[in-house]
Amino acid sequence: MGRRDEVECWLTDMDGVLVHENEALPGAADLLQQWEDQGTPYLVLTNNSIFTARDLSARLRASGLNVPEDRIWTSALATADFLKQQLPGGSAFVIGEAGILTALHDAGFVMTETDPDFVVVGETRNYSFEAITKAIRLIGRGARFIVTNPDATGPSAEGPLPATGAIAALITKATGKEPYVVGKPNPMMFRSALNKIGAHSENTAMIGDRMDTDIVAGIEAGLHTVLVLTGISDHAEIEKYPFRPSEIVQGVFELVAEVPAETEH
Repeated sequence: MGRRDEVECWLTDMDGVLVHENEALPGAADLLQQWEDQGTPYLVLTNNSIFTARDLSARLRASGLNVPEDRIWTSALATADFLKQQLPGGSAFVIGEAGILTALHDAGFVMTETDPDFVVVGETRNYSFEAITKAIRLIGRGARFIVTNPDATGPSAEGPLPATGAIAALITKATGKEPYVVGKPNPMMFRSALNKIGAHSENTAMIGDRMDTDIVAGIEAGLHTVLVLTGISDHAEIEKYPFRPSEIVQGVFELVAEVPAETEH
């Protein structure tokens, strides 16, 4: 991948890049405005499959960031997109919330507990032992096992919460079946995002704050990768990995063109 000045389209992670705990990070609003003003194709990516794009657009707006819902690409939307390609008009048993349920409905899927084509596990705060048992039995009977994202834990004010990957591991242990995982770092999420905005990997960049998801997936998808240090990665963390991003910046404010920056000071 070439230099930043060759980039025509952008993919960016949300948490740790544009926002931190519902507070906009420095430069995020300016960068989004710059992309809108210049007509730059972009998508904001998130592995969270709880919320719909509309919900996330409203949450970002409350943080002072203007991201239209058609500029948001979640692991739920990527999963529905993938399953629609695999089996148009199929059926699914879903463990998850509005994000994945709405995405699958919109993609023409039927939700059923009787002989579904797929068992889809997404993020939820209300895991039920009964639903997990049902999923295990349906997979045992031949339903294909799909997971929206691999994250084992998610953040909360009180500390980590078990997330999709942890529940998927429980189901894998019980069934002996590994799921197909759509979300980052699987390049599938990037491929569907590129398709959505009609972008090509040669002229697209990915901004992320995690080496083990955003950056490795970006590198594998052939993108120009930008690591921001506003999330969880620091220089010591970077050194642990055998690969490197194309560039490292302190935060997205470094990606904003000079003109808006001068009017700020």
